[in-house]
Formats: sequence, C-alpha cells, structure tokens
Amino acid sequence: MHAKTDSEVTSLAPSSPTRSPRRPVYYVQSPSHDGEKTTTSFHSTPVLSPTGSPPHSHSSVGRHSRDSSSSRFSGSVKPGSRKVSPNDASSKGQKQWKECDVIEEEGLLEDEEREKGLPRRCYFLTFVVGFLLLFSMFSLILWGTSKSQKPKITMKSIKIEQFKIQAGSDFSGVSTDMITMNSTVKMIYRNTGTFFGVHVTSTPLDLSYSQINIASGTMKKFYQSRKSQRSVSVTVMGNRVPLYGSGASLSSSTGTTLLPVSLKLSFVVRSRAYVLGKLVKPRFYMKIECDVTFDPKKLNVLISLKKSCTYDRC
Repeated sequence: MHAKTDSEVTSLAPSSPTRSPRRPVYYVQSPSHDGEKTTTSFHSTPVLSPTGSPPHSHSSVGRHSRDSSSSRFSGSVKPGSRKVSPNDASSKGQKQWKECDVIEEEGLLEDEEREKGLPRRCYFLTFVVGFLLLFSMFSLILWGTSKSQKPKITMKSIKIEQFKIQAGSDFSGVSTDMITMNSTVKMIYRNTGTFFGVHVTSTPLDLSYSQINIASGTMKKFYQSRKSQRSVSVTVMGNRVPLYGSGASLSSSTGTTLLPVSLKLSFVVRSRAYVLGKLVKPRFYMKIECDVTFDPKKLNVLISLKKSCTYDRC
C-alpha cells in the first residue's frame, strides 16, 4: 500500500462541524456603454474561488461573466441604435473622407476659377463704366463751356441801290403795281469760342413791305475759326414783285415813290460748333429783325441798322 496524499486524506476525512475559511472574492471587469461615450466600470460580481468551487466552476464562471458582460453591453445601447462592425465603420469613414476630399478639391477649383475669371471681368467692366462716366462728364463740361461762348452778330447797314414801281400783271394776268428793288445788307459775325470754330448758315434774308416780301437774299455758308470775326455782305433783291392793293400809295408817274417807305428785314442765323467731333456739337440760333425806313431821296446811301434791330436767341 502506498502512502495517502493530503488531498485524499482530506476527502476521506469526515466533515468537521467547524466553519470553512472565508473564500476570496473576484471582480469581473466589463465595458459599459453610456450614450456615445464608453467608460470602464467595475461590477462587484463575486465569484467563488477556484479552490473552493467544483471542477466545473471555471467554465461556468467564465461563461457567466461573458454572458453578463454581453448582456450589460447590449442593455446599455440606446433604443434605435444598431451594432456597427469595425470593418463597416472604417469603410464608411474612408468613403466619407474620399467624398470630403472630392468636395474640397471641387471647391478649391471653383475658388481658383473665380480668382482667375471674376477679377478680369470686374476690371474690364470697371474700366468701361469708368471710361464712359469720365467721357460723359468731360463732354458735359465741354458742352456747358461752349454754350456760354455764344457768337455775336452786329447788323451794320443796308444800302438800297434800286427801288422802282411800275404797272404790270401777275402770272394769272391780273393787273397790279409791281416793284423791283436791289439792296445790300452788311453785318459783322464774331465767334467768341476760345477752343472751337463754327459753321454758319442762315435762312433767307427777307425784306417785306406791308407783310409782302418784296426782296430776298441768301447768305453763303462759311466757317469761322475761334476768337475771330468777319464782315458779311448779302445781296437782297426782288424783280417785278406784285403789290396788288398795297402799292397804291407808292405808285407815281415817274416810277419812283415820293414818300418814305417802311420796310422790315428778318432772318435767322444758325451756327454749329464741332467741339468733340460729332459727339459734342452745340448749336446757336439767333433771330434778327430790323426796321428800315427808306427815303427815296437817299438812293444808294447807307442806312444804319445799329439801333433799329432786335436779336433774339432761339
């Protein structure tokens, strides 16, 4: 017979009524999920010591700890949430990062295009608008300055070389007194513009008696340079103009009138300046009317018009 070991002796020995020594307590550490943050918590789950537990205590304790930890983990997850495997999370994270990179690259490209394209268009539009504004202001300044520099016209004299009344008939065969006259009108035209010349024309110079035009003349077109003047002569004449009833007081046996004759001279002088080509071209219109008293005794004598004319700008 062999000597019995201590374990056998212990198993064969009758159970003593004395109380067994206190077994050590083990604590199982399991993760807990509280909301979105994961913390480590200790659950005081006492587990029997291996020395005092039956042979199957190790497996039961391990299974129990795994079950309790898994149940606690699953119980701590909020309703509506689902488990995400690490592989799924990493793949989705990579996809999100790729999408973010693509969006960021597109944004950078758009910013580069804006930096390259927008400033050029802005500069071009700014240049065009600024140029138009400056040009318009410059044109307005020139126009205002030129309008203040109006030409001056001074009527000098009229000389009547011929004034003849004779009996006759008009184009329809009606008998009437008819007048034939020839005269010369002189004036001075002065351009006061300091930086522009003017082109000058006029309406026909009409010489009338009792509201009947008995003579007419046309002034030739001319160009007057800046800060200069000239003397203008216009021939005003009429040939066999019918007077009808108005010529009764003028007729005489000699063919010339014996009484003074009141005449009226009227015309409009038109001046146009080309200050900035055809863009800035101020115009100046002046209507002139002169009262002329002809004395048949002073034929071929100059009649002054300095005090008998009116000048109206229109």
